Amino acid sequence: MVATARELAEQQGWDAVTTRRLAERIEYSQPVLYSHFRGKREIIGAVALEGAAEMAAAMRAATRGANGPRARVSALARAYLDFAERNPAVYDAMFRLDGGLAFAHEDTPEPLKDAFAALLENLDEVAGDGVHPGLFTEVFWAALHGLATLTRAGRLPPGDAEQRVELLADRLAVV
Repeated sequence: MVATARELAEQQGWDAVTTRRLAERIEYSQPVLYSHFRGKREIIGAVALEGAAEMAAAMRAATRGANGPRARVSALARAYLDFAERNPAVYDAMFRLDGGLAFAHEDTPEPLKDAFAALLENLDEVAGDGVHPGLFTEVFWAALHGLATLTRAGRLPPGDAEQRVELLADRLAVV
C-alpha cells in the first residue's frame, strides 16, 4: 500500500493519492484500506517514515568512504540533495505535507530520529567549540532544505548546484 501510494504520488502528485484511487490500484476495498490507514494523512506519514529510513541509509552510504570532515560534509550534502531531487513526492511527505508525525519531540518516530542522527554523526566534529552539535545540525539541515526547496521551485539556477554544495561544505566544515 505504501509503495503504491508513493508511486502514485511520484507520478501524479499527492492530489492524485486518494483512498478510492489507492484502493482501486491495490484491489482492496476502501474499508480494508481504512483498516490499515485512517486516511490520507496516515498514508503520507507512512511514506515519510519509509523515505526517512531511505534518506538516512543514503547519507550514511555516501559518507562511509569520505576522508576528512570537509569531504564528509560535502558527501552528506550531496546525498541529501540528490535524495530530495530523485524523490520529490517522498521529500514532500517528509517535510512539506502533514503526515501527523512529530519532529523534535520525545515521541518522534525512530526513522525520523535516525535520519537526523545520520546528519549529526557527520557534523559533530565540525560544529566548533562551544556550539551544540544538535543545533549546528539543525542549521545545516535547514540550509540543505532551503537549497532543495528553492532549486526544485526554480528559484535557483540549476547550473550552480555543485558550487552551492562546495560553498556550504567550505564554510561549515571548518575544524
